[in-house]
Amino acid sequence: MLSEQSGPVAGAGALLAILRDGQARTRAELVQLTGLARSTVSQRLDLLLNHRWIVPADDAISSGGRPAVAFAFNHAARVVLSADLGATHARVAVIDLGTTVLAERTADLPIERGPVPTLEWLVETFTDLLAETGHGLDQVCGVGVGLPGPVEHASGRPINPPIMPGWDGFPVPDWLGERLGATVLVDNDVNIMALGEHWAARPEADQLVFVKIGTGIGCGIISDRRLHRGAQGAAGDIGHVRVSSAADVVCRCGNTGCLEAVAGGGAVAARLTETGVPAENSRDVVNLVRSGNTQAVQLIRQAGREVGDVLASIVNFFNPAVIVIGGDIAEAGEHVLAGVREVIYSRSLPLATQHLGIRTSELGDRAGVIGAAVMVIEHVLSPGAVDRSVR
Repeated sequence: MLSEQSGPVAGAGALLAILRDGQARTRAELVQLTGLARSTVSQRLDLLLNHRWIVPADDAISSGGRPAVAFAFNHAARVVLSADLGATHARVAVIDLGTTVLAERTADLPIERGPVPTLEWLVETFTDLLAETGHGLDQVCGVGVGLPGPVEHASGRPINPPIMPGWDGFPVPDWLGERLGATVLVDNDVNIMALGEHWAARPEADQLVFVKIGTGIGCGIISDRRLHRGAQGAAGDIGHVRVSSAADVVCRCGNTGCLEAVAGGGAVAARLTETGVPAENSRDVVNLVRSGNTQAVQLIRQAGREVGDVLASIVNFFNPAVIVIGGDIAEAGEHVLAGVREVIYSRSLPLATQHLGIRTSELGDRAGVIGAAVMVIEHVLSPGAVDRSVR
């Protein structure tokens, strides 16, 4: 039960947390659930109604007398601006509080352009999408951004990102916040993809690993249904784990032997080009696989084995319930999954793989923008944040 708190505002956020499960409830039901006085529940409901966090449900509930009004979480109360910036392309969206995409746009956008040109494009695109949905900046509760490199979560600044020249230490939240007038949260792109996949497609999984195989390779970890970022936000950077098959291969990070240097989409594309099959990026590789190119299929399956070799150690160490493969290379489907499964099941403990699911992302390219929105929603709608907003 919730404890009584002093003041008319305290506890409104906790009441909203109950209603966010999607079920409409009457005052009497909320009194029973919380143990609070009916007058206290009514006071808190009035605060939430005044700020549009909740609305009366469409259907009144009757028990024989006068129908009781039920209240439900208002998904349309605010909107979130969400961006998933990859190494070579971007997806941007306006999303409501129920994670429904209201408008979105994709573009080829090399992250190596640098922070200011990239973020200027982002602000312009957000503005266009808001106009398209009929919303203004005053209705934006927050902005979520995913970047293709290490991000210090506390500050939202990229730290020594190997494929993002000019971004090191750039104050992304401050720069965007000044122009959009809203709270800005920034994280690694794989972390937000893991959040999105877990929220929308795998909410029942307590332990989940999301692996993005695109130009680079990264891993997002859901532990006990919460994103595990590590001490500074660097958890899951498996793309730069050393693998024996790449001992002499130079990676973009400057080291040799990194997983990304042999199994990333850029590495596979380069290897195909060397053999006389032109490919510029991971999308070209997937297109070749889909067209039945034998060399592309063989290289993709081998890339899956290389990734599986690293994931086998993670399976033994972390014991996830589900491994989800996303990113451009995941579009190659069973070819990459076959390589991943082959090594994981042969090199991991039988107990760890007994009920392990290994599958491709259900959200596909949208996992990042959904996850960035979830990051913002969970921050903005935490009980403490809601209490402050209704003050």
